Amino acid sequence: MDNTYAKKIVIFDDDEDILSICAYILEEQGWEVHTFTDCNNITEKVSPIMPVVILMDNWIPDVGGIVATQTLKKDENLKSIPVVYFSANSDIQLLADQAGAETYLAKPFDLEELEKTINDVLQRA
Repeated sequence: MDNTYAKKIVIFDDDEDILSICAYILEEQGWEVHTFTDCNNITEKVSPIMPVVILMDNWIPDVGGIVATQTLKKDENLKSIPVVYFSANSDIQLLADQAGAETYLAKPFDLEELEKTINDVLQRA
């Protein structure tokens, strides 16, 4: 990956603890992290940032992760950005498929899993 520009990532989760932990870890690794606690006006949130990957929580207010991800995937400029769907639901794979996400990560996850999942999805993108 070309390191002359910041690797940008957007995380949608209404859990402030998860946001701060993920942001801390990812910033340590050179990511530019943008976090949101809701997915309202999602295209307006993501478009100015144009991240290389998006992490999406299933229970994000207001419409939820499935609708939020589908909204991104319908947008011509944003649809190619890979989405990592995360949830504590046992049917997370089903939810991720329904949303149109590229991959998923079950909560609770450890930080190595987080890094591996992000790297895997970027290699496929």
